[in-house]
Amino acid sequence: MIYRNIIMIVSIFFSLASCSQDDTYIGGSISGGNSEIISIFPVPPSQWIGANDPYYSAGYTGDIMPFFDNGKFHIYFLHDAQNKPAGKGFHDIHEYLSTDLAHFTYEGQTIPYGKTTDPDFAVGTGSVVKVGTIYYFYYTGHNNIPAFVQSNARESVLCATSTDLKNWTKVPSFKITAPAGYYNYDFRDPHVFYNEDLKKYSMLVSTQTNADRKAVLLHFTSADPALGKWAVQTPIYTTTPQENYLMMECADIFKMGNHWYLMFSENWSSNKGTHYRMATSINGPWTKPENDMIDGEYFYAGKTASDGNKRYVFGWNARKTPENDLGNKDWAGNMVIHELIQNSDGTLGTKSPQKVKDLFSKEIAVEVDATLGNVTTTSGNYSLSGTTDQALVTFKTIGRKAKIKTDVTLGTANGTTGFVFYTNDLGSYYKIVFDIVKGKIIGYDSASKEVTRMPFQLLKDIKYDVEIITEGSVLVFYVNGKVALTNRIYGRDRNKWGLIAEGQNSTVSNLRVTQPE
Repeated sequence: MIYRNIIMIVSIFFSLASCSQDDTYIGGSISGGNSEIISIFPVPPSQWIGANDPYYSAGYTGDIMPFFDNGKFHIYFLHDAQNKPAGKGFHDIHEYLSTDLAHFTYEGQTIPYGKTTDPDFAVGTGSVVKVGTIYYFYYTGHNNIPAFVQSNARESVLCATSTDLKNWTKVPSFKITAPAGYYNYDFRDPHVFYNEDLKKYSMLVSTQTNADRKAVLLHFTSADPALGKWAVQTPIYTTTPQENYLMMECADIFKMGNHWYLMFSENWSSNKGTHYRMATSINGPWTKPENDMIDGEYFYAGKTASDGNKRYVFGWNARKTPENDLGNKDWAGNMVIHELIQNSDGTLGTKSPQKVKDLFSKEIAVEVDATLGNVTTTSGNYSLSGTTDQALVTFKTIGRKAKIKTDVTLGTANGTTGFVFYTNDLGSYYKIVFDIVKGKIIGYDSASKEVTRMPFQLLKDIKYDVEIITEGSVLVFYVNGKVALTNRIYGRDRNKWGLIAEGQNSTVSNLRVTQPE
């Protein structure tokens, strides 16, 4: 996936750049790579890519292309540099490496962007497949320079090969552009896998029909990727008139149990984010579940990988520009990973990876800072009577990394209840609430603007298990181990947090906060 990029002329000096107002990563080798990351929601660390290269690696995690091999998750991603040297390309592919998805090393750049005359002056999303002893990395080439697009497609599918998943060689003779009837301006995000039904390799590509600009996932097949020949087939999925998606980006397809799942992301409708469809056959027909979202709109470009036992979805939590609570959502940010679960009806759910939860083993005291309205507190249990007036209890800050675990029960069929973060002395806050009437979990910024949401049917007098994993400005809100809502809350770790009820009576019980040892 390719987004707009602003090329900035930057003088790099001795101050190390910060990835956000509250996230600063320092250190690593000057050659780049093999640097341990202490973050569970990582961004690239601040270090040099090369001793004589003015490209500073401080930046953000963009579209993620995970690949599991030989006990390790090779987590390739589009690198969105904080400082983009003038005249150079962008979104080269870098790598994190992990064995447990709770600890990571940064492996540096793996596939560089090209020159102004190359189809990959900018690099876009792709995928890795192993054929025999060779790994093939199919990725997007993007070049929007006017002199280039006068006689070339803006976007194309390119390829690099490797024998070790570390050293990649581009294949200059390989290039796929949009076939007749499809739009070569938007033709990206190849996803390649071995298709057992066809006994061939399949490639999905995000594009549009040329005539009426309908978003499609185009299907190509190849008997042997080593031959470099891919034949176009009919699309595996076309947007419906009801959806009317502009593009379906970063597609993925996989099987769990008896169901096939088709996953893609879109960023132009009223329901932005990562969606999925279900089928009992890889050939469809694909059906839309009642809730087709993997997470809210602050989790984007979700793609999956399995270790042979569990399957995980990897996406990025969007940052804001400017980087404060009221900033606008921007491309790339921190990597966030959910474990996928399969419900009894075949629909998908999400929960925090167990190894991430295991990091938080040191319990800390929850210290009440203040109460407002009708609030009763008793040994980790809180009753908030907010049907008439707002009920609010705030606690002292819990620092950069924390896990909040509790049970929430709604006492009435109206109103909202939930959590507040980034609360300050002026009384503003970011809140995440259960809305029983709307049937949603909703995140609001400190100006009370709805910024993200997930459908979730709620009933009164039912206890809901809430687990919150937070680090810096990233906060992921899990409910019942089945639904996730990812949020970006600047200043969260330096300010108070609390519980709130508005038009609702609620009980929050067994509230516990833990931090890493």
